[in-house]
Amino acid sequence: MAQNKPATPVKTNASARPQVKESSSTPVKFIFDKSNYRWLIISIAVVAFGFILMSGTTDIYSNTKIVLAPVVVLAGFAIGFYAILKKPAAN
Repeated sequence: MAQNKPATPVKTNASARPQVKESSSTPVKFIFDKSNYRWLIISIAVVAFGFILMSGTTDIYSNTKIVLAPVVVLAGFAIGFYAILKKPAAN
């Protein structure tokens, strides 16, 4: 089975490259501020600390493992939500 190729290149109306406008030299505005990332790192550390509190094989019914550790993990997730929803400071 041979494929039929056109003898001449096919011309289209659209150009191959999209037209790019020259942008002015304005600084890039990020969604998150430095403080947002700081809170996000703190939340990751708190969640990790909660999982460390949950780990271990001895005395699995201790208050630390069934009460304190889940509360610490949930607090870490709450800090993470705060870090995401916090508006950056307007300069």
